[in-house]
Amino acid sequence: MHRTHTCGELTAIYIGQEVTLSGWVANRRDHGGIIFIDLRDRYGITQMVFDPQDNESAWKIADTFRSEYVVKLTGKVRHRPEGQTNKNLITGEIEIITLHAEILAESKTPPFEISDHTTANEEIRFKHRYLDLRRAKVLENVKFRAIMNHFTRNWFTDKGFTEVQTPIFTVSSPEGARDFLIPSRLHNGKFYALPQAPQQYKQLLMVGGIDKYFQIAPCFRDEDPRADRHSCEFYQIDCEMSFVEQEDIFEVAESFVKDLIAGISPEKHIRENKVYRFTHKEAKNLYGSDKPDIRFDLHFEDFTSDFRNSGFSVFQGAVAAGGVVKAMKLENVAMSRSEIDAITGVAQDNGAKGLAYIIYEAEGPRSPILKFFSEAEMKALEEKLAPKAGDMIFFGAGEYALVTKVLGAVRLALRDKYNLADQNELAFAWITDFPIFERKDDGTIDFEHNPFSMPHGGAAAFDNPEPTEIYGMQYDLACNGYEILSGSIRNHDLKALVKAFKMVGKGEEEVKEKFGAMYNAFQYGVPPHGGFAFGFDRLLMILKNEDNIREVYAFPKSGKAEDVMMNAPNYIDDAQLKELGIEVRGE
Repeated sequence: MHRTHTCGELTAIYIGQEVTLSGWVANRRDHGGIIFIDLRDRYGITQMVFDPQDNESAWKIADTFRSEYVVKLTGKVRHRPEGQTNKNLITGEIEIITLHAEILAESKTPPFEISDHTTANEEIRFKHRYLDLRRAKVLENVKFRAIMNHFTRNWFTDKGFTEVQTPIFTVSSPEGARDFLIPSRLHNGKFYALPQAPQQYKQLLMVGGIDKYFQIAPCFRDEDPRADRHSCEFYQIDCEMSFVEQEDIFEVAESFVKDLIAGISPEKHIRENKVYRFTHKEAKNLYGSDKPDIRFDLHFEDFTSDFRNSGFSVFQGAVAAGGVVKAMKLENVAMSRSEIDAITGVAQDNGAKGLAYIIYEAEGPRSPILKFFSEAEMKALEEKLAPKAGDMIFFGAGEYALVTKVLGAVRLALRDKYNLADQNELAFAWITDFPIFERKDDGTIDFEHNPFSMPHGGAAAFDNPEPTEIYGMQYDLACNGYEILSGSIRNHDLKALVKAFKMVGKGEEEVKEKFGAMYNAFQYGVPPHGGFAFGFDRLLMILKNEDNIREVYAFPKSGKAEDVMMNAPNYIDDAQLKELGIEVRGE
């Protein structure tokens, strides 16, 4: 028997018992000829004592121990000496006087410190991820992920949803991100694609009569990585329901997320215990983002009409060119000149030429631009923003999309700089009524969001002569500045679906060719349906207060989209390529 107990279980009730533990040598200390070893496994740490007067043989073996050796130790549990207990450990009351020691496996010196205080960079940690997993912080995320998986599966099953695994090898989709393609050996020259999402399959399940479906679904997209988007693969809590309207969807999603937080993250609290709602246009107008962080205010007010005839040429010129003037108030923060310069740099990095501001002091407002403002303009600022001594106002002027983008970026930079948001608060907001179409720079129309969404007003909405004013029954759920859910009421009217694609220059034959299964299925009685997908990894990242989504995977890809541990991607030998009918061309 390699162990009778784990390293995280022994307490004072075991005093006097003989036990056997196995694990890794986490730390070694020598004190006056006595050796102390912190023995670690995934359950915790236990202090082992080697005293030559108790057992010289065990002491001699312990004298050869090095960091990360795997050892098996037998001894008797005793109280730690007075004043040496560790309240931070479950095992902190006891230690084990070791009577027998055995080395199960030796270890080379690790390439980085196996502790939560390691300064090793991501590439080194991911290269040796099997060592990184021994760190308590990393292990905790892996364990938490398992808990969240278990909770999710039980919750949806208890609510009458049927779990269905949809295919991994499927057909390439002409919409969305880039596909990962799989060459077919049996059908030379043809390719499978890994699914970006189970979108078509779950809608076909609705046609098949499975009216409440869910899946913790693996998804694959060839997108560039970023802090909140993992390379190559990710997971989503995928859900679809028949005979539902938007409010039915919202009720299910809100109930799940509230129960999830109460069940596995009770230290978190939901802001005002509610889920806010904004249309896509309102979110952009107020926060410059369709996934706003509303744990703090700092919203935008519009001053376009107030500065239409301003003496400040930047504002007057922006309005004259069809642009906007917006401003936001930062409360109770006195910024230094260098801090103002730094935040101006954020604005410039996002496309602005500069960042106008007013500082409100006890003596009154101060700013280089005040001399251009009229009394009426100052009054408008006071009425809409109510600034007081200690506050600052920041302005954006120019084309609407640029202004909202710049002020949105400044808003988040101020949040991070001055800790405006509570880390244990979760602020949820539905973002609704997304535009289905966008007008590209060349004047053509393309899908801006999910092409399978039902427009408000049904099929008749597609008769609108201005396509960019057609809004879909599409919705996102934002949390703390991240999109954690996306979904829609689906366009189940085949004629309306064909009409939608026709507006972006794709005829019925092309729809039939690229979405053949749905095109055919929708002719055999399709119920009204809708659904959503939670970003499993992104939600987990938020609950664990991680800044980077890569930290919530057991084996993550690096920031360069590489598995540096397994050395993937890698080259394939010529024989395999020939069998697949593929020739690699040099650039």
